[in-house]
Amino acid sequence: MIRTVKLTKIFRTELVETTALSEVNFEVQNGEFVAIMGPSGCGKSTLLNILGLLDHSNSGEYYFNGTEVSTFNERQRTLFRKGNIGFVFQSFNLIDDLNVFENVELPLIALNVSRAKRRKVVDEMLEKMNIGHRREHFPRQLSGGQQQRVAVARALITKPKLILADEPTGNLDSQNGEQVMQLLEQLNGEGTTIVMVTHSLSHAERAHRVVNLFDGKIITEQVDRTFEPVLKFSEPY
Repeated sequence: MIRTVKLTKIFRTELVETTALSEVNFEVQNGEFVAIMGPSGCGKSTLLNILGLLDHSNSGEYYFNGTEVSTFNERQRTLFRKGNIGFVFQSFNLIDDLNVFENVELPLIALNVSRAKRRKVVDEMLEKMNIGHRREHFPRQLSGGQQQRVAVARALITKPKLILADEPTGNLDSQNGEQVMQLLEQLNGEGTTIVMVTHSLSHAERAHRVVNLFDGKIITEQVDRTFEPVLKFSEPY
């Protein structure tokens, strides 16, 4: 599904030049669950942002299902993300003025899905995430674990081929963090490809593969679980 070739990202100011990623070669197969680890500042989030087409590399190539996407302009990137990539962030990134239903519905509005269809699929997703009873509540009325469930529901609602999760349990206590990890494992078992940045070794070990970054380079990879590639994608809306 994903392949990068000598991906390099350099941040420059007037006085300082920082290499966040240095010629990174990275692959993820369809249906795989990959965890990315490393110390703060090693390039984990930078790599995730480039994979999600939220940021540009300075050089190198990035292929998504065989399509070279690193040269896309901003409009092409926005259109490509829709239905292909979902995001789960540490800070949840829910919209405070929208209730649970409206937060999850938002990506479908961007895809011009009909109102009747939106209502049906959002209700189904909220029930799947065990958050349906909170559909009329606002983010401030939810626990951290509930907010993250809403964020996962929003990421999944367009049936993306890939979920990118940046420290999805970082703001949660151990119990809620465990619930989110179980949810990610369940989604991966149903065929969703997941790339997760984490500082937690115990969470990383639940992925099929652990990739360790240091100073912008992949230094080790460890395969912990048997993985069989998924051959089919869900049909998008």
